[in-house]
Amino acid sequence: MRTTHFSADAIATLLREQTIADMAELQRALGTKARRTVFRKLAELPYRSSYSHRGRYYTLDELTDFDELGLWSFDDVWFSAYGTLLSTTEAIVTTADAGYTVDELDNVLHVGTKDALRRLAAEARLHRQRLDGQLTYFAPDAGRQRQQWQVRRLSVSLPGEAGPLPEAQLLSDELRAAIVLFFSMLDEQQRRLYAGLESLKVGHGGDRRMAELLGLDVSTVARGRHQLLAEDVEVERTRRAGGGRRSAEKKRRKLSPAWKR
Repeated sequence: MRTTHFSADAIATLLREQTIADMAELQRALGTKARRTVFRKLAELPYRSSYSHRGRYYTLDELTDFDELGLWSFDDVWFSAYGTLLSTTEAIVTTADAGYTVDELDNVLHVGTKDALRRLAAEARLHRQRLDGQLTYFAPDAGRQRQQWQVRRLSVSLPGEAGPLPEAQLLSDELRAAIVLFFSMLDEQQRRLYAGLESLKVGHGGDRRMAELLGLDVSTVARGRHQLLAEDVEVERTRRAGGGRRSAEKKRRKLSPAWKR
């Protein structure tokens, strides 16, 4: 009996044509109903499975375009540079500036994350703490965890308690003018730190939003944010040239009549 030979090229061709496919579509492309055969041929390709839809969909690495969080979607199907939902949840929370609550992470990943977070906390791969009545998840490392906690407290306690600045197109002309005026009065470090602080309050996408609003490079905002997180700030006050209290001028001592002779 002749052995049937299957080629991974059939899978690659299908995925390049429609970007993603489920198992049934891959089986039809190969001409087999054996899932094991499909997985064996997938293993010959650089592929990824979705973290949404219970890992039902597949794509090729070459077709993905991951964002700054390592996420990419096609037709509401989400893929991650980290792989599974569990691995993605762990990576996103660990690298976050201020950790995540369940609702916050659901919004970022576009799927329910409660079960994944519970499992990661139970396995000590994430730290769980109740803040302001909400369970919040942080990195397991104590130092990183403390840093995330401080940023979260900072984001709700410093000026602007009503929340982060809205996107540039949503600002009124008066508020925009006031922000620009205030920003122009700051020195270089203060501008960078202010932009970084507002970026922290925004969260995901904050660097880009503040860069657009304040006319800065995204890397400058990111640098200010990293300086705040690392507490790497020059605290000595710098004065502008000519600023500050004028030094007292020394008065010339008058010569006595005897010296004039």
